[in-house]
Amino acid sequence: MKILLLSLAARGHAIADALSRSPQSADIISLVPARNAGIASLASEQHIVDLMDFDSVLDIAKYVQPDFAFVAPDDPIGAGIVDALESIGIQSVAPKKQLAQIESSKGFTRDLLAKYSIDASPAYAYITEKNESLIRDFIDKQKGNYVVKYDALKGGKGVKVSGEHLDSIDDGVTYALECIEECGRVVLEEKLIGVEFSLISFVSGAHVVDTPAIQDHKRAFAGDTGPNTGGMGTWSDRDHSLPFIASSDLARAKELNRLTAAALQKEFGEPFKGILYGGFILTKKGVQLIEYNARFGDPEALNILPLLESDFITICQGILAGDLSEDMVAFSKKATVCKYITPEGYPENKDQRGQPFSLPTPGSNARIYLGDVSEGNDGQLLLGGSRTAGIVGIGDTITEAEHIAEELCKQVKGPVRYRSDIGTQDLINKRIDLMKSIRNA
Repeated sequence: MKILLLSLAARGHAIADALSRSPQSADIISLVPARNAGIASLASEQHIVDLMDFDSVLDIAKYVQPDFAFVAPDDPIGAGIVDALESIGIQSVAPKKQLAQIESSKGFTRDLLAKYSIDASPAYAYITEKNESLIRDFIDKQKGNYVVKYDALKGGKGVKVSGEHLDSIDDGVTYALECIEECGRVVLEEKLIGVEFSLISFVSGAHVVDTPAIQDHKRAFAGDTGPNTGGMGTWSDRDHSLPFIASSDLARAKELNRLTAAALQKEFGEPFKGILYGGFILTKKGVQLIEYNARFGDPEALNILPLLESDFITICQGILAGDLSEDMVAFSKKATVCKYITPEGYPENKDQRGQPFSLPTPGSNARIYLGDVSEGNDGQLLLGGSRTAGIVGIGDTITEAEHIAEELCKQVKGPVRYRSDIGTQDLINKRIDLMKSIRNA
């Protein structure tokens, strides 16, 4: 068996690791935009290719003739690489372009939920004309609590929130007009107040199987301060829920993923096949949707996939064949804490690019997944400009998993940093206390 893996960075390393653990012993043919030593160590071949250069990707796919492809990043999924691969007879574990609008267009998602009476959205306006008065009127009605969303893929940098990125109504109007100028549309939303969490599901049409709930920390520095990043770390609990989530809240998030998968199939007459990632926020009103993604998150995949006890290739085959079922998927009852190592200046300063660093060797209760890392001629690991490596501790409790990850992070040598507070009881207690105060308000 051959599997074509279109991926990059630590998320791709985690996916390759999960595929390589399958008893089916498939050859992994890796397509990456830059060499990744972690993926290369698990793949039979690694090809360096721009994943948005569909002609080059298809040339390799025609040569390899894989049994199926797994597409990890959002940009090629949103641009239609799954449709292109299908045109040459290759199925992919990822949705087609029109179904991938669930991630590539936030306005499409809000309208889809409204059309199918899925009650999980804040007040919103989907605006496709350069109408300043319309924009100003909506923002003004939110009384300072609003969000402006660029309505296309923008590498996680298209959303701006009042009080964080936007300091006034005028700031919001200006950014909204910029969005319309660039991509022709913008989404305005009421700002939701609560505690965020992620629930990722394997999906094949009406068949939906959930993975453990995760909490991400996007702020660059300890105490949830500093600029937003791609994610500085994540954690999960052994019961596959989170300490601040009631069982009814988790059940509602699972229901929303199922309702959304069904709505997509009704809308387009064909099934969503791949990974559906719900970014939720628990508010006083209950579980609300922030956004959907059509692929694994990074770091979330780094927590989820090491816990997978069942055959990942069998799961992929079930997604493609339409017979995905609960009994195909089993996760160990363990907690995980992922802490991302980054260059010292990340995310704003790239001065450490090209500098050497070293990583410790993890034991059986940990994983290290390589991100933006290159190698010198002597095999020395060199820093890139983005997140370097995800270090994951696995334990019977969150505290144990955090201690394992922390001790490994301390052993990394080089001009790097990480958030030592992720997964600590102090930070978790802050989430629990905030949720209590919101529920009791």
